[in-house]
Amino acid sequence: MPLDLTKHFAAVPTEFKLRNNTGCSWKVTVKLMNGRVTLDQGWATYAVVHQIKIGYMVTFKLLTPDTLKVIIFDDDGIKVVNKCGKHDEAFATKE
Repeated sequence: MPLDLTKHFAAVPTEFKLRNNTGCSWKVTVKLMNGRVTLDQGWATYAVVHQIKIGYMVTFKLLTPDTLKVIIFDDDGIKVVNKCGKHDEAFATKE
């Protein structure tokens, strides 16, 4: 995640809710590593479930202090729309 992200927080949250373009939510833990914010537990599963591939671009928009909107673009720059499928119960959030 960009270093600028930390300027939006008094303290970086330990968890973010990721919301995709269809409204599904997913939780991931956050870790500070070498001064950078990294998505930790839950991110690898999110990437697999949402079929993020090498060459795809992922954008994050801060919606609330603990929620990021995630938009995924494929390697042709086309927005990927993922329907809510079976989420790992450990990481799917209930709205």
